[in-house]
Amino acid sequence: MHVAFVHRRGFCQFAALASHLAQTGNEVTLVTETVDQRIPATRVVRHRAEPGPQANSQMARHLGVPDHHVRIGHRVAETFDALARQGQVPDVIVGHIGWGGMTFVKDVLPNVPALGYCEFFYRSDGADIGFAPDDKPDQDTRKRLRLRNMAQLLTLDAIDGGFSPTQWQRSLYPAEHRARIGVCHEGVDTRVFRPDPSASLKLPDGRVLKAGDPPIVTFVARDLEPYRGFPQALEAAAKVAKRHPDALFVFVGGDGVSYGAPPPGGGSWKDYLLQSLDIPADRFLFPGVVPHGVLKQLFQISTAHIYLTYPFVLSWSVLEAMACGALVIGSDTAPMQEVLSSGRNGLLVPFFDTDALAEAISGALQQPEKYSDLRAAGRRTVEQRFRLGDCIARQMTLLDKAMGTPGSTQILRVSSA
Repeated sequence: MHVAFVHRRGFCQFAALASHLAQTGNEVTLVTETVDQRIPATRVVRHRAEPGPQANSQMARHLGVPDHHVRIGHRVAETFDALARQGQVPDVIVGHIGWGGMTFVKDVLPNVPALGYCEFFYRSDGADIGFAPDDKPDQDTRKRLRLRNMAQLLTLDAIDGGFSPTQWQRSLYPAEHRARIGVCHEGVDTRVFRPDPSASLKLPDGRVLKAGDPPIVTFVARDLEPYRGFPQALEAAAKVAKRHPDALFVFVGGDGVSYGAPPPGGGSWKDYLLQSLDIPADRFLFPGVVPHGVLKQLFQISTAHIYLTYPFVLSWSVLEAMACGALVIGSDTAPMQEVLSSGRNGLLVPFFDTDALAEAISGALQQPEKYSDLRAAGRRTVEQRFRLGDCIARQMTLLDKAMGTPGSTQILRVSSA
C-alpha cells in the first residue's frame, strides 16, 4: 500500500502512523513545505513554500488567509500531478485540511480515496474566540473567522471522510460534515511515557531533582501564553510559593505566541507578567523549550502538573503527563472535560479562578500521598483510550474503510472513547 501524507510542517500528527506503515513494508510519501523530522524508509517531497497571507487594494477584506490556503492547495495539487505523471499514484491520501493543502487533491486524483485530519473548525462562539471575559468578537471578527474556514469546507465537500483527535474537536464541525468525521487520537506511547519512581533530572546549575525532593510543580506549553493559561498558572504559583517555601516551579515553553495575541507593548508574556509578580527567582525555573526526554522526566518527578487551556485543541503533553503518573490539575474547559473527571483521575478548576488553582496545588503539595489513586487512574485513562498501538489500529481501520470504496463519501465512525 502506498500512503501519501499532506502537512505543511512535516509528519507532525502523522508521525507514528507513518512510522508504523513504513516498518510494516508499505510505501510512505510526505508532501510538505518543511520537514519536522526524518522517518526511515519514507520519502519526503517538498513543494515550494508560498509567502504568507497578503492583501492588496484589489482584494476583498479578510481574503488574505483564504488566498494563502488556495495557493498552498495549488502547490500540493501540482506535486501530486507530477507524481502521477511519473507513475507514482498513491493508494490513499491523508492530510491536514486546515491550511488548504488538501483542497484540490480529488481534482487531480479523483479515484484516490482521501481522508482529512480535522483538527479545529473556527467559530466566533463556543470555542476559543470570546472565551476570555474581555474578548468580545465584533462583526469584523466573525467575518474573518467564517472566511478562515473556507478551505476546510471546500475540502470536506470533496474528500471521502475525515477524523478528529477528540470528540469535542469533531463537534465543532458543521453537522452535515460531522457524520463523516471519525474520532481517532494520534496516541501516546505508554511504554515510553510511564511512571518511574527512580526518575531524576539534573539542572544546568548542578541541582538534581527527584520526585518529592523538593516538591515540584510543572507547567508545559508550546509557548507561555494566555491560550494555555500561563498568566493564571503563574499567578496561582506565586500564591502557592508563599505557602510552600520548599516547592519548585518549572514552566516549560517558548517565549513566542503560537495562538492569540502578544502582550501589550510586545515582547514575551513571561517578561510582561513577571514585572508585576513578586516571585523567588531561584524557585521559578523557565528552561524554554526542552527535549522530549526531559519532558518525560519532569512529568515523572512532578508533584502536581498544571494544564490549562482555552476551548481549543488538546495538547499531547497533558496525556503524556497522565501516562507518566503525574497528578494533572486542569481547567474546567471542554477539551479537558473529555479527558478528566475531577476527583477520579485528576482535578479540574475554573480556568480564571487562580485562588481555586492555588488551593488545588497546595493540597497536592501538602498531602501528595492522598492523590496516588488519581495518579493511577490518570495513567489508566491514557492506557484505555489513548494507547499508541490502539490508536494506530484505529487509524489503519480508517485507511481500510476509505480504500474499500474509493471515490465515495462513506461514513467513517471510529471512536477513541
